[in-house]
Amino acid sequence: MAQVQFMRKIFLILAITCVSGSLFAQQSGNGVFSADKYGNSADHFMFQVSSDQWLNAPDSISSRYRSNSRGFNVQVMLNKNFSANPKYSLAFGLGISNSNAFFENSNIAIDGTGSKLNFQRLDTVNRFNKYKIATTFAEIPVEFRYASKPKNPNKSVKIALGAKIGLLINAHSKGKGLVNKSGGELNDYTIKINDKSYFNTTRISATARVGYGNYSIFGAYSLTSVFKSNVAADIKTLQLGFCLSGL
Repeated sequence: MAQVQFMRKIFLILAITCVSGSLFAQQSGNGVFSADKYGNSADHFMFQVSSDQWLNAPDSISSRYRSNSRGFNVQVMLNKNFSANPKYSLAFGLGISNSNAFFENSNIAIDGTGSKLNFQRLDTVNRFNKYKIATTFAEIPVEFRYASKPKNPNKSVKIALGAKIGLLINAHSKGKGLVNKSGGELNDYTIKINDKSYFNTTRISATARVGYGNYSIFGAYSLTSVFKSNVAADIKTLQLGFCLSGL
């Protein structure tokens, strides 16, 4: 059943992308967008690594959130320059976004059956040395771009503002390395729990990039909450990091 739902989500994303591509082609034929002579090397592929933060989390959660939380995003984009001024362009595509939120001395019962998500403090009992909540989204990103040298994007100052809508395809918790209450190692036991019940399965994010050539810094802020309404606090995700683009 989960695989069927996953395929339905992927089909929906592909259908939306095909419709968007058709609209782009029609607009290009009417002269809104220039020919691809400016877009053959215009950030068609983007690889992003980030430092991730949970914003608006209560102290009971934020005090246990670890600074090494991180994410990784991959995007494939189609870029179309405006014929009136090829320094400006519009791009859209498909992407995958992964975020890993690490916690210390904690357990988050994402497989619970209650109406509220239970964040457990494990200061005085056995616990995992490494513990995280990971989410993966399939996304449709859209960017409004500026490039100072559209004919030579590898030597161009670039600025991009945009948004992306995503569908949750996986959410899991993972604990690794069991330790006692004093932090002493017990064994290398690992447990992974897959469950999306408490998570918001749709995410809308605002994005921004600025850089030179194939290198830039980026930010992505989720306008929607990590968890469903009334399940947990109204926590938002912020990703800040480095982007490598090209082709």
